[in-house]
This record gives sequence, C-alpha cells and structure tokens, in this order.
Amino acid sequence: MPTVAVDKAGLFSALGREYTNEEFDELCFEFGVELDEDTTDQDRPIVNGKQEPPQLKIEVAANRYDMLCFEGIALMLNIFRGRTAAPNYRLVAPQDADLQTIHVHPETSRIRPYVSGAVLRNIKFTQERYESFISLQDKLHQNLARQRSLVAIGTHDLDTIQGPFTYEALPPEQISFVPLNQTKKMNGAELMSFYENDRNLGKYLPIIRDSPVYPVIYDSKRTVCSLPPIINGDHSKISLNTRNVFIEITATDKTKVEIVNNILVSMFSQYTEEPFTVEPVKIVSPHNHETRQAPDLTPREMQAEISYINECCGLSLSAQEICELLKRMSYRASPSSSSSDLIDVHIPPTRADVLHQCDIMEDVAVAYGFNRLPKSFPGKSGTIAQPLLINKLGDIVRIETAMAGWSEVMPLILCSHDENFAWLNRKDDGQTAVRLANPKTAEYQIVRTSLLPGLLKTIRENKHHSVPVKIFEVSDVAFKDVSMERKSRNERHFAAAFYGKTSGFEVVHGLLDRIMLMLKSAFITREEGLENTKVEGYWIDEVNDPTYFPGHAAAIHLRLNGKEQVIGTFGILHPTVLEKFELR
Repeated sequence: MPTVAVDKAGLFSALGREYTNEEFDELCFEFGVELDEDTTDQDRPIVNGKQEPPQLKIEVAANRYDMLCFEGIALMLNIFRGRTAAPNYRLVAPQDADLQTIHVHPETSRIRPYVSGAVLRNIKFTQERYESFISLQDKLHQNLARQRSLVAIGTHDLDTIQGPFTYEALPPEQISFVPLNQTKKMNGAELMSFYENDRNLGKYLPIIRDSPVYPVIYDSKRTVCSLPPIINGDHSKISLNTRNVFIEITATDKTKVEIVNNILVSMFSQYTEEPFTVEPVKIVSPHNHETRQAPDLTPREMQAEISYINECCGLSLSAQEICELLKRMSYRASPSSSSSDLIDVHIPPTRADVLHQCDIMEDVAVAYGFNRLPKSFPGKSGTIAQPLLINKLGDIVRIETAMAGWSEVMPLILCSHDENFAWLNRKDDGQTAVRLANPKTAEYQIVRTSLLPGLLKTIRENKHHSVPVKIFEVSDVAFKDVSMERKSRNERHFAAAFYGKTSGFEVVHGLLDRIMLMLKSAFITREEGLENTKVEGYWIDEVNDPTYFPGHAAAIHLRLNGKEQVIGTFGILHPTVLEKFELR
C-alpha cells in the first residue's frame, strides 16, 4: 500500500488539535489507515540549510487515491471527526470569457486516444502546497496511472499560454520545444536521446519511443505545452506565483483519465479563491465520440439495502442512522422513497473506489467503529454465493477429465512468440496475440492464444516418466479485441494431450465423447442426417490444419439452438511440431 509523508505540525494544525502518537495512531486505525512512522525522534535530513521538520508517514489503502496527499488526508479525517462537512464540488464557467477548449486530432488514436482537462482559477500556492501538488501528480503516475503508461498529467501556468489548445500526434522530427527546466530547444528524436540515461524520465521513454507519431499539446500560438507522457514544456511551467493552472491529462484508458482529473482538481480546488470550484474545459473530439465538458464532478447515485448493511455488520440500524454514519465518510445519503429497505447514496467524485453496495457497507462499519461491532461466530452471511457460469462449466469439464484418468497441469499463461505460432506451424497475422511491451526474456513474449504449447512443454520436461502420459488443462487464453476498452479479451479453453508409443488418436477421441456426453450433447451420426437442422449435438469432419499430420485431424462441430459452429480440433501432431518441442 502507498505511504504518504505529511508534515506533522501542519497536519495537526489542519485537524485543529495536537495528538500524542497513541491518540493519532488510534484515529488512523478507526478510519482505516495506519500510522507507519513518526520521524520526530529521528535524525532528519538537511533541506536548503534547515533540518526537515518532523513528518508522519501514513499508509493508506491502494484504492484511496483521494488520500495520496496532505490535503486529502486532512480533509477526510476532518469529515470523519465531524469537524467539517463534505465539500460540494462545483463547476463554474468564467464570467467574461469562453471555456478553454482542447481540439483532439484523429491521429491521436494511434498513440494516446483520450484527453481530459480542467482549470483552477485564482489558486494560491505556498511552498508546502506547491510541493504537495507536484507530489500528488507523482503518486498518481506511479499508482493509478501505472508509471504513466495509462495516464499522464500536465500542469501549466495558464497566464503564459493561450487557448484554444490542440492535441495532436506528429512525427518526432516535427515536434520542437524547450523541455522543462532546460534551455536548449530539441525535437522529439533529440529529446529521446537527451533523456535516455536520465534516472527519473528515462524509464518513461519506451512508452512512445517506437511509435511513428508522438502525442503533443499546442496552444493557439503553436507553443508546445507538453509531450505526454514524457515532459512538459519549459515555457508554461508553474511556480509559486502561478494564479491560474491549466491541467491537461492524456491517457490510453478512458475511465482512469477522468478519475485522475477528478482527484487532482478535487484536492486542490480548496485553495482557489472560491473554495471547491473548478473551471471546466471543453473537449472537442468528434472522431471517437468523446466530445464533452470535463471534469464531471456530479456525484454518482447508488442505492444500498439497509438489511444487507445490518446483516453484514451484525447491527440493527435505521435508515437515518446509516445516513448519519455515511456523512462521516464524505457521502450524502437519505432514505429512499422507492423502498423502506433502501437508502439513496450520492458518491463524491473523490471516491472512485466505491463500485458496489459492499463498499458502502464497509464504510458504514468504519464510521460505526470496527471495535464496536458485535462479536459473533459467523453462522450466517449477508450474501448468497454462486459460481460464475464459465467457472461452473470449467469445473464440470475438469472433474470429468480427471475421473477419466487424465492429470491436470497448470503451465504459465505467458510463452514465446515462436512457441505459440511457428512451432505449431501457425502464422501470426499481427491482430491475434497480446504482446508484452518490454519482455525481459525471449521465453515470455506474448500471452498465449492456445493451451497446446504449455501442454507440449510439460510433456517435454517429463519425458523420463513412464508412458503413456495423459495431461489436460482448463484455463484462459487471451486475444486482441479492439472493440473492447481494454483492447483484449479472455476465453476459457480446454485442451488435452496424449503421449505414448502409439498416436493415441482413439484415446483422445474417447475423451471428447465422454466430455460431450457429460455436457448432454449427443453425437450426430450420418444415419441421423446432418441436413436435419432440428437435431442438436456434435459431429466431426476432417480438417486441414498445419499443426496436425495431414489426413489425421478433425474439426469438432456443434449445433445448439439452431446455430452451428466449430468449437475445437483434435488429431495427431505434425512431425515438425514434435521436433520443435523435442518430442520425437
């Protein structure tokens, strides 16, 4: 879990009282965080000629992005203690000007397709606030943004640049600017060479280095604001004197770009002239239907069952009592008008971690006090468990195969490119396998698209055992799928392999018949007539697959609910496949 270091005196001042170590440790425990260290009695480093003031190092939950900075910790603890109410975040348009606009070019879809933004007007920075602002960006980059691979934040002094802004993707040679804290102008290619050995920025270069185009944000005068996710331009860097902050956030993940934006502006909008107000930015992106106004600080609405909360916590709280407890956790809640067993909960934009009523139940327990919850033997549950259908089907296939005398194996899901394609006499079209961006070894380059390489490698490493060897696996493979947000999908597959002195074709065929029988799928014979589409079941046809020996392979066809499809293949492996896996 991330550890956040905060100034001890500053935090206690924000909380309105002094705490002993024991008192503050107890407060942290009650809220669900942990006091990891107090540096008061330690030798502290000298910073700018002065000894660093005492710090508290607080360990927060990995999903509480709103507590990755001093501002978030102080605000949440004050709300928890009832010292302040949950803030009402508001979007306020400028009175004498139009909204700042970011025009997105279609070419950005090739590299980082999503962008968001916001403006913090009339903000007041002190040295401590400025350092916390930078620190929160760093922690979001390392945590939620996965080392900037998913999201990259750029912050700029709005008074030094002029909108409207454009988000483009250009060849690196066409991008030229002075990077942050530098004096020499460089193009994209030169910048990559310059920062190649940089301890801080060098690790981010592979994210875009091999791309034919680099993402870049310009203002209306073609001044480069940033080259995400690497570095901002020096022209628009912020300082203690910055009064208006322009925030631009680029991403490969549509959901996380808005979460990061909401967290950043929510935490530091308290320092604007009118606290907790944010100026929105208009995103113009018609090519991918992402034209909108950002950020969206509207609280999400959710309902939770009173009976579920009480049953899980072992309590008998009324709807009003639950609503009062939720106020301590920064929610706004009220009894629902639709049912006496429901409460309507408004989730603030800072709480992206709340996804289900179980999260609300957990916060009710925190606000009530875990130490105060009644202790009882867990003889009942507030939930009714049931397996996912895909897991249930997988278990049926797994059990029946094991009962037929086959041994289950669990190879790694990663394999080399050759094992997945060339060694099986298959060609890679470039649109099938999910590749690792920076594989450490040639053995683990892609996510497998077939279970067969893992089975054959398992047999190879166990050739010294007596034959026959009969093994199987029921597990996931992965495929590229650009229609999905994560650009890939998992499929649950089943595979079995027989290794012995004979081919074992009839043995594998028998296993197929057994599995299909247990799944209540009948074998359709020629006598029943394959032309009769009303007859449901499966049948096999000869197939020409380069993985198998010619004339010794079959495709498995299934007709179900009037639909026909090929669900698999089986056969005797081609001699070249056996040779590659050292099984001849």
